[in-house]
Amino acid sequence: MADAKMHLAELNVGRLAAPTDDPRVAEFMENLDRINGLGKRMPGFVWMMEGSGEPGTGNTEAKIDGDPLYVSNLTVWESVETLEQFVWGTVHKQFYARRQEWFEVLGEMHFVMWWVPVGHKPTLDEALERLEYLKAHGDSDHAFGWAHLTNASKWKDNRCAPVAAE
Repeated sequence: MADAKMHLAELNVGRLAAPTDDPRVAEFMENLDRINGLGKRMPGFVWMMEGSGEPGTGNTEAKIDGDPLYVSNLTVWESVETLEQFVWGTVHKQFYARRQEWFEVLGEMHFVMWWVPVGHKPTLDEALERLEYLKAHGDSDHAFGWAHLTNASKWKDNRCAPVAAE
C-alpha cells in the first residue's frame, strides 16, 4: 500500500478503431489536448508521458509493438482519490463513456496501476511490464486495478467490463 513517499502510476492502453488522421477518430483526436491539459491542471496531478508536443496528437507517437493504432496514456498522481476525481469527476468521464466509438475492444486487460516513489517517472516499457504482470498474476501490490484499492470508490459506479475498451 502507498504511503506519503509514494505516488500512483497508471497506464491505459487502447487500440484506435482507425488511424489518427481518419474522420472516425477525429473527435477523439481533436479533444486530446483539451483533456490532457485538464488532467495536468488537476489537483494531485504529478506527471504525464508526453508525445512530440504537436497539437492534437497527445502521445499517439508512442507505438506499442510497432502498431500505429495502439495509443497509451501513462501518468502519475499523488493519490487514488486525485486520479479518480480526474477520470470520473470531470469532462473526461464523457469521453470515457464514449470510448467504444474510437477504440477497439481489446479482449484483454489494458489498464494497470502501481505505486512509485515520489519523483519517479515510469517509462512505457516499465508500465507495459506491469501490465503483463497483472495479466499473468492478477491484482497484487506490484500491479493492480481499481478493485485492489480499498480507498477507490468512483470506479464502482463507472467501471466497464474487465476486457472492454478503456
